[in-house]
Amino acid sequence: MNDPLTDISRAQPDKLAVIDDRPDGTLIRWTYAELEENANRLGNAFLALGLEPKNRVIWFGRNSPWIVAMMAAGRKCGATAVPMNYRLAPEEVAYIADNSDADFIFADAEFVPVLEQLRKDIPKVRQIVIFDGPPGKDMLSADALMAKSTAETIMPRLLPGQANSMIYTSGTTGRPKGAYRDNMGNAELAMKLMELIGYRPDDIYITTGPLYHSGPSSFMSMGLGMGQTVILQRKFDAEDWLRLVDKYKVSSSFSAPTPIRRICQVDDAVFAKYDVSSMRVLIANAAPWSYALKKMYLDRFPPLSLFEVYGSTELGVNTILTPEYQLSKPGSCGKPAPGVEIFLLDDDGNVVTKPHTPGELFIRSPGVFTEYYKAREQFLKDRKGDKQTVGDVAYFDEEGFYYICDRKKDMIISGGMNIYPAEIEDSLEHHPDVMDVAVFGIPSEEWGESVHAIVVPRPGSGLTPPEVIAYAREHMASYKVPRSVDFIDDIPRTGSGKILKRELREPYWKNQTSRVG
Repeated sequence: MNDPLTDISRAQPDKLAVIDDRPDGTLIRWTYAELEENANRLGNAFLALGLEPKNRVIWFGRNSPWIVAMMAAGRKCGATAVPMNYRLAPEEVAYIADNSDADFIFADAEFVPVLEQLRKDIPKVRQIVIFDGPPGKDMLSADALMAKSTAETIMPRLLPGQANSMIYTSGTTGRPKGAYRDNMGNAELAMKLMELIGYRPDDIYITTGPLYHSGPSSFMSMGLGMGQTVILQRKFDAEDWLRLVDKYKVSSSFSAPTPIRRICQVDDAVFAKYDVSSMRVLIANAAPWSYALKKMYLDRFPPLSLFEVYGSTELGVNTILTPEYQLSKPGSCGKPAPGVEIFLLDDDGNVVTKPHTPGELFIRSPGVFTEYYKAREQFLKDRKGDKQTVGDVAYFDEEGFYYICDRKKDMIISGGMNIYPAEIEDSLEHHPDVMDVAVFGIPSEEWGESVHAIVVPRPGSGLTPPEVIAYAREHMASYKVPRSVDFIDDIPRTGSGKILKRELREPYWKNQTSRVG
């Protein structure tokens, strides 16, 4: 059986597969035949270096054709791909390289200084191969290796039960963990998902976010598997994204909330220069999109283009909210995705059967990951029978639509009341002068925890903390109203868009003898 890329490249060799069109004038266009050839040359170069099935290969770089080629090459060779977040500090890169037992690193020349700095700290790594520029000391050039390599087609070498990918979680509450999956995942589920969201072979997909994150990577890979053309934005810029959508008539993408918020905040006169009417499928995910952000998007883009999916690196796509419900079901993440069973369990482990009753969300699905690498205890802790959780709390309404309250570990317990920050954040984001917000609990002698909000105000608005609190009092129950508010220029987030609440909490809890949450 051939690799999927091999079959597609033979069926449509001259169709454009990937386009890298940068603001500096750099333009790289590969057909499917060229992507297949480059993936084979790269894969054969790694085989010549001694790559064997089950070896771990880190790929480390911004979005580019060579990253796409490496994803295909690794799959063909039977390697386990380990995408690296290039925003990490050197010591964090070293931790993942060591923890994953990586054998090889394939990296953009931009990151040679980082790899030179930590080379002595990653002795398990046999070779570092550099593309798009000169290699560093004791590193190899991808160009030189491929010049001696062959384009002979590589037949798939994955072994039964082998991990095809190992993606490290964002690590918002501690060290990141490697979530690995056996083989290629569930193809039937992927096909049903693509059918539901309306993916088509003639779609043009743009990478709104880094490919090291599971969402942008997965939806791009599904598109390539159908023979779509992919536009690779190397580094996100709101106006450049609009340029690419206009130029290539982009029809699909996947995005975390932050990039879309920046796109929708582009000045009206600038936005008007670009035609975005081609967008058919914009998949909202990675972190919750607020109702206010959805309205911003729908004011700018075709009204039936917005889908929302809820899921995670570990559990895959679990729910889908289709376009017709985006405004009529505020706060909902939709109904179960194809092949997914959802169970809400209360604190005693009983299944929640009544609407509007929160419970920890567990998933049973063929799309659930296999295990955490070197952290089986955590995997088993999050498992009940054949059901798995990542600690999210949810409820459902009378029509079977699900709503994520928050992460269980982010829940605030104030005066004995369970308070879910996501609900408060969503309400505050409706204020016209609130650009971004994060809510969490801080120490309180009277209540144990009190609700605290960190707000990014709209520049020049003159917004004050008392005004934020007054707005909250008008729109939510009194026990949910923030008791205090601080302003900040930018809320720290992971590369996937999740708020780093651990960093925000730290100054408030660092001198406490006990910590909540």
